[in-house]
Amino acid sequence: MSRRRLSMTLLGLLVVVFGSLAGNLIAGNEPSLGLDLQGGVSVTQEPVGEFNTESLDLAVERIRERVDSLGVAEPEIIRQGNAIVVNLPGVENQDEAIRLVQVTGAVLLRPVLASQAIDTSATTVAPDASTTVATDQSTSTSPSSSTAPSTSTADTTTTVPAGPARPLAPTTVDPAPTTTVAEPTTVATDSTVPSTDVALVTEAPLGSTTDSTVPSSMPDPTDPTATVFVQNADGSEFFQLGPAFATGEVFNSDAQADIIGGGWGVRVTLRGGASGADLWNVGASKCFSRDTTCPTGRMAIVLDGVVQSAPTVNQPTFTGGVDITGSFSESEAKDLARVLKSGALPVRLQVQAVQTVSPTLGSDSLRAAIISGLIGVGLVLLFMLIYYRSLAAVVVVGLVISGSIQWNVISLLSRTNGLALSLAGIAGIIVSIGVTVDSYVVFFEKLKDEVKSGRTLRNSAERGFKSAWRTILAADIVSLLGAFTLWYLTVGSVRGFAFFLGLSTLCDLVVAWFFTRPAMLLLARSEFIARRRVFGVDPSTLTTGGAS
Repeated sequence: MSRRRLSMTLLGLLVVVFGSLAGNLIAGNEPSLGLDLQGGVSVTQEPVGEFNTESLDLAVERIRERVDSLGVAEPEIIRQGNAIVVNLPGVENQDEAIRLVQVTGAVLLRPVLASQAIDTSATTVAPDASTTVATDQSTSTSPSSSTAPSTSTADTTTTVPAGPARPLAPTTVDPAPTTTVAEPTTVATDSTVPSTDVALVTEAPLGSTTDSTVPSSMPDPTDPTATVFVQNADGSEFFQLGPAFATGEVFNSDAQADIIGGGWGVRVTLRGGASGADLWNVGASKCFSRDTTCPTGRMAIVLDGVVQSAPTVNQPTFTGGVDITGSFSESEAKDLARVLKSGALPVRLQVQAVQTVSPTLGSDSLRAAIISGLIGVGLVLLFMLIYYRSLAAVVVVGLVISGSIQWNVISLLSRTNGLALSLAGIAGIIVSIGVTVDSYVVFFEKLKDEVKSGRTLRNSAERGFKSAWRTILAADIVSLLGAFTLWYLTVGSVRGFAFFLGLSTLCDLVVAWFFTRPAMLLLARSEFIARRRVFGVDPSTLTTGGAS
């Protein structure tokens, strides 16, 4: 390879690595520290009673959303079998930590008393005023339905109690999708009646946007017996909901997203008996007739105080199943199906253990890890200096480049994906130093053997690296396989160790090819090495050019 190409390869690597390092430092990106290095609280919860996988997965997501929304820096939320472990760095109060991670996991079916679109231009609502929230609900029925009217419109006015100003976060208001609920029913008697009786449940359009006030003392949105004030999932609509008439347990755990009537929807069946279809029909009948308990005709599907969907009911009774269709995207339909499936068998989590790590203990652990790492690196470099003399400078620069690459990657992942550097991760990085130094030892020994056989230094460097690269690649692949196996089969700190070990091994491959190779090939063509005893070989036996 020409000197120019080798120089460009080496220069390109240095520009990318140190340019990225400067960019991260300017942007303020740095590795986030885990619980054992920063201090905080770790809470372990386990499900009690019956539950399904969807319920547990959804519980993990709800915990993550709650913790993220409250600004806890870099939380770690992991599943260990059926247990959920939540590490909260920087949180010192155990009671606060338990409150953060507790979720009900229950889906509630509530009547919509009133709703309104959230006005993104108004950040507060007027104080000391009683405001009327009006909704205009439009209901449509398919021609095959014999029970619901073809078209009906109901205007419902509900007065929301006055209270002090309540700030509303600015959000982007998207038009509400039209949601249809259809129940296939077989009619066996009259041949003139279509074979399926389809009831449509259409999600109402957003109401007029006005400023409103809400009570200063807000009830717990997860309390099934209270009248609550909540938003929908995307924050575009505000609801006043009555006490729940049922939970998601009226459904079977078979909800699935499907193409229904030419668009994406959700299909779910009802359980039989008093705790299933009968209970659902009580609420459906009230919403269909729009009595005082459900004046808007809308039924809200609520999970942990957030409205997932609020369709309008157009049929008083259902026997078998419910189809929810409308302007859903595929992902939205799948999300709603997962909510209904989890609500059919909600997970109930019980706190099993709470562990507090003091900030002082975390800082002591970090200091000990740094000191041990520096001592290890110092001993390795001392050995390289004694054994390979001036070539130890190549090892030093290579370790600096490898460390810079790891700093950049960890900082970026900490900023974008919540990666936290734990004590086990630091152990993985320290262990990887041995992997990196092994690569240099393999190359230098191959180079030494080539020189002793009488070849020129330039020819020895090229042949030595070619032979050493195969060994380095094989060794690093084995290390990567081990790291991946640990990461895939384990959880917690062992997984952190495996991740950082794998990252460091990948960096070793990058540095070996893009730094060690061009640097040594360029040095082999210079007079620098020829004048020094670098391999324990008499420098008079070395030549820098030609071939043998």
